[in-house]
Amino acid sequence: MFAVPVNSLSNRTTAHGIVLPFYLYGGFSFVLSCVFLWLSVSDFAGHYFTPSLLAITHTMALGWGTMVIFGAAHQLVPVLIEGRLYSITLGYVTFALAALGIPMLVWGFYIFDMALLAPIGSVLIILSVFAFMINMGKSMVQSQTENVHAVFIFSSAVWLMITIVLGFLLVLNFRYRVFRLDSLQYLPLHAHAGLAGWFLMLITGVAARLIPMFLISKYSRPAILWSIFWLMNVALVLFVFLYLYTPSYYLIIPSVLMFVAVLLFAYYIYRAYQNRIRKKVENPMALSLFSIVALIIPSGLALLFTFLFFAGVQLSNPVILLYGFILFFGWISSLIMGMTFKTLPFIVWNRLYQLHNKDSQKVPNPKDMFHPLLFKIMLISYLLGAMLFAIGIVWQLQELMYAGSAGLLVASVSYLLHLFFIITLKKSNRYANR
Repeated sequence: MFAVPVNSLSNRTTAHGIVLPFYLYGGFSFVLSCVFLWLSVSDFAGHYFTPSLLAITHTMALGWGTMVIFGAAHQLVPVLIEGRLYSITLGYVTFALAALGIPMLVWGFYIFDMALLAPIGSVLIILSVFAFMINMGKSMVQSQTENVHAVFIFSSAVWLMITIVLGFLLVLNFRYRVFRLDSLQYLPLHAHAGLAGWFLMLITGVAARLIPMFLISKYSRPAILWSIFWLMNVALVLFVFLYLYTPSYYLIIPSVLMFVAVLLFAYYIYRAYQNRIRKKVENPMALSLFSIVALIIPSGLALLFTFLFFAGVQLSNPVILLYGFILFFGWISSLIMGMTFKTLPFIVWNRLYQLHNKDSQKVPNPKDMFHPLLFKIMLISYLLGAMLFAIGIVWQLQELMYAGSAGLLVASVSYLLHLFFIITLKKSNRYANR
């Protein structure tokens, strides 16, 4: 990414004032999620559908994952389509609506207020996603450039809208008879549309571009990416239809299709890694690569769960909780933490030094804006905390879960401090007058 001429790249990047608030909001949400996790350890001994676990899940999914991804998308899409963002104003609208709606929804879940807070929060988030979709879609149409990575991003946004609208209807279903059955029966549709349709599809499209770029790998096979794209979308549509209208054993079909798509994605990243020019892999990129491996685990578990469900085996609550924990605190979190410290330094670097392209030898490298010690503290505490908490869920040992949540809290605070360190960097005296 940094090998691209600065003047041509800066013409396609989005103003940092739109992007950075998303990152900061995500950082604070990550800390809050870990605080919620520590306070809710006792709830991991019961059912997965509780107010506190709903609050944690949606803080992680919306406040942490989605907000950081929104910020990254506003920066990345113009680069992918070789054009400009359609509307800066819509970027601010997206942030403002989500920033208001997410805490209302989360607190509504935490106190189980399905009459006022949760519905209003849901509506604000729907409007935010709508503004995001318009901005991304108009930007792509305006550029008239077909790019498989951009198609992944827009399609995932469509699935996010489906997820949020369905979630809103499920909230209303607690008080009004929106659906024939209770909300819990439709929860798998809501969860899989969000996890596979939004997160998996978007992360696949973005990572398939960023990881080879940061590894300085020339590997590119659009045909494989298009195959992954159609496998994922066919699997999701089939899952919705089969879940609603057919016996449960047919769900094995979309499960297999999605697992094949994940394996193809892992293969694509592996080939990019094999063909890299930069042999030394930096810590942030290593964490992102770890997240790809971590993705295979829950994908395989989902396939296994489908077989077990077909065989009539009832999954225990700890198994379901472990599955969710691995997805949010394993796969999604590790990828976001890794990619943050590959993308954010460049965003700040571009703000400070983009006018120095004619004298590039005198301009510092974006990696110089990275704080190795803070990253190591975050990485060690994150890996240790996630491992301890996961073992605690399996063995139902609250002591391990408390220790694990403390480790994750240290990781989240380190992440947030690292964000502030990079964002508040000033132009060094050496370049101040250039």
